[in-house]
Amino acid sequence: MGKRSKIPQFLRPFLWSSDFNQLDIQKHKNIIIKNILDLGDEQATDWLRKIFTKNEIKKVIHQSSLTEWSKKSINLWSFIYNTRPKKNRFLK
Repeated sequence: MGKRSKIPQFLRPFLWSSDFNQLDIQKHKNIIIKNILDLGDEQATDWLRKIFTKNEIKKVIHQSSLTEWSKKSINLWSFIYNTRPKKNRFLK
């Protein structure tokens, strides 16, 4: 998929916890989506929303743990995508 093949350099600061050069958009989409939603700026989140579907983003939010997010970020994205993360990582 052409538009999904390469991660732009301007996203590097939001994906600092991973080896940026080894990230694969499909293989690492959970980390990419979560980090950009939690840490990204408007340019980063605009890119994310063009690359991933609403359902892909919603699924990452829902399957994550509440403790993985800043309170401000999760409140915004939960409202926008009408979903919440699990209360903690031990809940199914």
